[in-house]
Amino acid sequence: MLNFAANLSWLYTELPFLDRFEAAARDGFKGVECLFPHEHPTAEIQARLRDLGLQLVLFNAPPGDWAAGERGLACLDGREADFQNSISSALAQAQALNCPRVHVMAGLSAPGAAADSAWSRYEARLGWAAGQASAAGITLLIEPINTRDMPGYLLSGQARAHGLVEQIGSPHLKVQMDLYHCQIMEGDITTRLRRWLPTGQVGHLQVAAVPDRGEPDQGELHYPHVFAELQRLGWAGWIGCEYRPRQAVPGGTTAGLGWMQAWR
Repeated sequence: MLNFAANLSWLYTELPFLDRFEAAARDGFKGVECLFPHEHPTAEIQARLRDLGLQLVLFNAPPGDWAAGERGLACLDGREADFQNSISSALAQAQALNCPRVHVMAGLSAPGAAADSAWSRYEARLGWAAGQASAAGITLLIEPINTRDMPGYLLSGQARAHGLVEQIGSPHLKVQMDLYHCQIMEGDITTRLRRWLPTGQVGHLQVAAVPDRGEPDQGELHYPHVFAELQRLGWAGWIGCEYRPRQAVPGGTTAGLGWMQAWR
């Protein structure tokens, strides 16, 4: 059995955000994740999680000005105070919502020497953030994101992410391994799962079809094989359903969940 979490920022989007919790529970999900819960009243989210018996398993720390194009603060020059405030507020909200994991976005960087400086800032800030997470009892995650969908994103490779987690050496910092991004950037998913899952450095998985980012039942990445491999490897963590339902109509998310039945 595998544990799937509905990403409420991507699924059930015909409904207001707070109504998506009930839709996910009705479809049998026990876990949910989302991008930015700070945009909604914490008390309202608490009530829905409690009343529906759901666990919030992951959300993103505030990433800066998303509408203006910012995709994280961790590597941005001159934004250390903003980064620290985003971590502090995210950890407080994670505690309030009983959410064990927070994704910290790296941010965008120019190539060349500027990227080297950005990486140095990223390392230093993550080290500080891991210490804050340890005190709060929360695990922070970093996620390699493909540069086709997000050009200029600082962190795009699994090896570099895992190397940084190993270097910082905190059990409160792990890798969020999104197989959609990994397939686009590197491929060879089975080998990468066999390499990284046994290290204990993977804190969360996410799935979507490649290349269309729809339900994981079509495309170049054969998810029945991947899911069987996850079972063989003993993966007991959550798998986030961060995809765009192909049926963009009311009820489209529910109608597209047939792929999941064999694995729950």
